[in-house]
Amino acid sequence: MRLFSSLLVTVMLLGACAPMAMFASSSGNGYNGLRTDWGTFVSHSNVNALCLTPKLRLLIWDFEGYFGKKVVMNSGYRTPWHNASVGGAEASYHTKCMAADFYIPGVEKSRLIGYAMRNNLVGGLGCYPGQPFIHVDVRDRPRGRNTPVTFSGC
Repeated sequence: MRLFSSLLVTVMLLGACAPMAMFASSSGNGYNGLRTDWGTFVSHSNVNALCLTPKLRLLIWDFEGYFGKKVVMNSGYRTPWHNASVGGAEASYHTKCMAADFYIPGVEKSRLIGYAMRNNLVGGLGCYPGQPFIHVDVRDRPRGRNTPVTFSGC
């Protein structure tokens, strides 16, 4: 019964977010020259958007539906070697397909941070001074915590 309930909730969430994300816009100068990887805009050729957990994909769709624009991923899945070469944490959620760094052209970073702080799907949130993107991951929040675990300038 518990499995059925979980499956039903997941289907309802996907049903609520995916249609809104389908109408998200990718027009404007912020998308010129960008390529896509598995249906997600990426900022450069080293970004891997294939390996994203369903919960992370749902989170990205949620952002796209809320802001009405497609995200541009700056970092998705990383191999352990690539993660080490860019200075990522040893147990990075990027290596587990559970994290993404992204921005949305035309949306202020402060608005992305504000929405991430209110979004129950966000388990971890990183904000890098001087960079246009935020980091989100879908780790489980510590028991009793109502906001994401934050780090790096949030």
